[in-house]
Amino acid sequence: MKAKNCLIFGGTGQIGRHLIRKLTKNNYRVTVVTRNIHQKSYIIKTQGNAGYIDVVEASIFEEKKIRELFQNAEICINLIGILFEKKRGNTFRNIHSIFPSILAKLCKEYNLKHFIHLSSLGIDEAVDSNYASSKLEGEKNILNNFSLTTILRPSIVYSINDNFTTNFMTLLSRLPLFPLYYNGKTKFMPIHCNDLVDVIYHVITKNIQSNIIECVGPEIISFKEILERLLNLIDKKRLLIPLPLPIAFITAKIFQLLPNPLISEDQLRLLKYENVLSGKYKSNFDIGVPSKRYFNDEVKKYSYMWRDGGQFSSEKYSFKENT
Repeated sequence: MKAKNCLIFGGTGQIGRHLIRKLTKNNYRVTVVTRNIHQKSYIIKTQGNAGYIDVVEASIFEEKKIRELFQNAEICINLIGILFEKKRGNTFRNIHSIFPSILAKLCKEYNLKHFIHLSSLGIDEAVDSNYASSKLEGEKNILNNFSLTTILRPSIVYSINDNFTTNFMTLLSRLPLFPLYYNGKTKFMPIHCNDLVDVIYHVITKNIQSNIIECVGPEIISFKEILERLLNLIDKKRLLIPLPLPIAFITAKIFQLLPNPLISEDQLRLLKYENVLSGKYKSNFDIGVPSKRYFNDEVKKYSYMWRDGGQFSSEKYSFKENT
């Protein structure tokens, strides 16, 4: 019998919101855990069919509350992740390693049918990145504690709700020049949020319990090419300047002092490594869920917000007066 009750951690982000819509439209009941129900509840409640969503307030450090949620769950989905560390417990190790380990143990204790954990592509080689190390440690802890697990490793995930294309288009629209780290040669395989959600849904419905699946889009794009494509989509011309590494690390050190930094020292180290298929694991293409959405086609749908003149800036009137 197909499982119908999903417990989702990290459901208020771009992936979570898209996933909630997909699941509830297909008669899955979801319980979404959030740190602040007053800020997030109205966002989550509008994402799916009425009566199919429960929103519960709990911190990841409140194990008693979290334990209670597992009593009626059949599938646990963990989408929580951070790109830079903050104070008050929001460290890479807490978020990426210790908390997923707790979830895996609870999955085993309450006999859940499946645990789906979102990790990150390219972390095997990034030995000098604290982010990557914490992700790897988390994966190891999960697999040691619960065998009915699928770990998904996506490349960069983008959509209108992301903090990637939207942030870069904002900066590119305002700054006269933009730095290229490692000469902009680092390669990525960006995957659209809806394509990643299709993978998660397929893994759930087909009960695919492969240890690790790499999730990528249909194109390999360098960092420089991503910036060039975004500039073209927002109809801007900017200087893209390669930044020497010592200067790059100084700028990263300054950026990471901001509340939401563009880049941190750890992310700069991570940028050394390619973010493409490793060939060591199955991919979404191998399990029968090829990515169908192309970067330019999808970003074009919302890039008008950063163009001068907005949505109709490139349209021309064909109206002719009657004579």
